[in-house]
Amino acid sequence: MNMSPRRPIFNRRPENNIYRIFLYSMVIIAGLWIYLGVNRGTIKQVGEPTPTPTRSAQSYSAEGDSQFTSGDLGAAIISYRNALKLDPNNAGIWTTLARIQTYNSSLKTTDEERRASLSDAQQSIDQAKTLAPDDGTVAATRAFVLDWNAAPSISGDRSAGLLVEAEQEAVRALNLDNTNILALAYYSEILIDEQRLTQAEQNITKALAQGQNIMDVHRVYAYLLEAQGLYSQAIDEYKKGITITPNLTFLYMRAGANYRTLAFKSSVEEQSKALYDSSLEYFAKAAKINEQLGVKDPVPYLSIAKTYSQLGEYYPAGLNVQKALNFDPANPDVYGQLGIVFTHSRNFEGAIPALKCAIDGCTAAESCDARGGCNPGEVGADVKGMGLSTNSVVYYYSYISNLAALSRPRANRCPEALQVIDQVRAAGYASDPVVESILKENENICALVGSGIIVSSLTATPAPTSRTPQPPPSITPTYAPPTP
Repeated sequence: MNMSPRRPIFNRRPENNIYRIFLYSMVIIAGLWIYLGVNRGTIKQVGEPTPTPTRSAQSYSAEGDSQFTSGDLGAAIISYRNALKLDPNNAGIWTTLARIQTYNSSLKTTDEERRASLSDAQQSIDQAKTLAPDDGTVAATRAFVLDWNAAPSISGDRSAGLLVEAEQEAVRALNLDNTNILALAYYSEILIDEQRLTQAEQNITKALAQGQNIMDVHRVYAYLLEAQGLYSQAIDEYKKGITITPNLTFLYMRAGANYRTLAFKSSVEEQSKALYDSSLEYFAKAAKINEQLGVKDPVPYLSIAKTYSQLGEYYPAGLNVQKALNFDPANPDVYGQLGIVFTHSRNFEGAIPALKCAIDGCTAAESCDARGGCNPGEVGADVKGMGLSTNSVVYYYSYISNLAALSRPRANRCPEALQVIDQVRAAGYASDPVVESILKENENICALVGSGIIVSSLTATPAPTSRTPQPPPSITPTYAPPTP
């Protein structure tokens, strides 16, 4: 009898399951893919840092706005330049950069530095105009940039032409948009520089009606009040600007300069002292903001030094100028200011090397001597001399006066003094009656020394405080106080 074989009850024969084979194949392939991906770098191991995300132009612009508001204009310029690397055809970014670069020029201490900053600003705003020729804000900002470039100490013979172009650009901005608040404010500033104060007031009044929350409007109105000799009211407007942007040091500097002017004009000793204290307070605030930001700006310390000089306190004045030199040891303007302080304190021997650094420049070793000695470990800095200008002529005639004052028949420094006198005359600065009187006085001293007469009293003519060249009202003054 045929019988079917019995089924295995406890053991099954091994079978090949196609689904299991497929699953194993996928696991092997996945393993190989991961292995190769790790080797190629397309797959990162657990724990590795993720790649840094690419920042946008808008992100850099926002960072620049924040830095401008915080008072760090140099950092703001860098951020906006980074934004332009990503979005070079954005007229708005170019325009804001130009505005910041223009304001940054107010923090410079020499004509050369201001000229460089304003030149950068003009290049930026010209690029913005190329990209957006019919934008009202671009035109308004270009008027502002041209106006600041039109300062005679910056542009020389081009000054009048630039001022005309600035006015034309402001008018064009208002034609494009007659409600543009910045256009009204900047047009007012141009009119002030043209001495058309009535028209300037009409325009700034319109800007004030709508622009109470715009710093530029209060700054320009303060400038108009300064031009009218209304220094107390100007201070109030600068304070309004400070309320809006509390970390912009150039606003504190202008407020401090106006307090100092009021103090100098006051005939009441107690009132004058209080005003000088307020002046020092605002310069010190500017220095404090810079310190918090890590900005090594010599300007507040120089303004404090100038204030102490007006008070006749030359020791703290000298300390503040030397503090400024710690921040900017290659700046010839600061050496010039130190020379003026030494001259007022009758330290003629100390004034000469400082003024020489300002005028002719000096080596690193000579710069240490001019500063009264460098700090331990410091080697000084090479200093490039300043050319003759409205702002530097005071250093030239102060240098002449010190050389003449120390001249004797057997130690005659007059030949060098007479050479510098020739320079000043050749440049046309002797047309100023104050400068001419100083030059003649020193020529007479040198004539006596040349004839063998010893001039018994050392009377180097100090730079007259009220005649010391000041930066234009729209540009920050120079320097603030030391730590008490």
